Amino acid sequence: MDTLIYKAGILIEALPYIQQLSGKTVIIKYGGSAMINDDLSRTIMQDITLLKYVGVNPIVVHGGGPEITKMLEALNIPTKFYKGLRITTKEAVEVVQMVLTGKINKDIVSQLNSLGGKAIGLCGKDASIIEVEPMEPVDGVDLGYVGKIKNINCRVLEILAKDEYIPVVAPIGVGPDGESYNINADTVAGELAAALKAEKLIFLTDIDGIRMDPQDPESIISVISIDEINKLIHKNIINGGMVPKVEGCIKALKKGVNRTHIINGTIPHPILLEIFTDKGIGTMVTC
Repeated sequence: MDTLIYKAGILIEALPYIQQLSGKTVIIKYGGSAMINDDLSRTIMQDITLLKYVGVNPIVVHGGGPEITKMLEALNIPTKFYKGLRITTKEAVEVVQMVLTGKINKDIVSQLNSLGGKAIGLCGKDASIIEVEPMEPVDGVDLGYVGKIKNINCRVLEILAKDEYIPVVAPIGVGPDGESYNINADTVAGELAAALKAEKLIFLTDIDGIRMDPQDPESIISVISIDEINKLIHKNIINGGMVPKVEGCIKALKKGVNRTHIINGTIPHPILLEIFTDKGIGTMVTC
């Protein structure tokens, strides 16, 4: 009986959060170690499916860097990076599109559907959801088919998300010439959240959140402002792959998103722990 009462208490704790988020859009950036661990992946898919069943409108944006690199290596196509950005040749972008839209996207859709969700796989080329232009050279280095987002057409996503579907978006954009462009998935998540004026934007990462000391797991910052983030970037405390995530949070907040979160996706049910508990987990970025 004590166990049952405890479970009932958990549901009651979640009730006000369910009421607050009912009918609202939540953007979830999914990637990292959670994507390649079957057990963790299943708990995240369960979280997302549950959100939909309690009236929240989740939209998933996924990455897939390790699988892209693995496929490029198998095809003997060189992989080069500059400042964390993949230099994407014409030959490489075709592989990137194939892996992201043809494999990873459909795997996620299949997982959600097997749990009772109604997921639909999309990429930025569908209905020209994500229009891009070629990214400018970085320090004189041409990144090739890497896109800089210039416009988001979110009508299709709005229609699907407000109905019974869970959109799953691969970070491929369409250029002015109709070509495919690779885009950083964190950037896509932030731009979509901003365009949709989502209630929440959640980044799933491989660590517990933003650390005051990158080497100290106990130095997690629970709440941080945009000004504080800029100071930590200037001091190189926030660097590498965390930069696109915090930039996505900042962009979304400035365009009307109410809450942005960076949380650990390598623990079971991270989304539910963040959204439906009083304490929450990870780092919340605020204005």
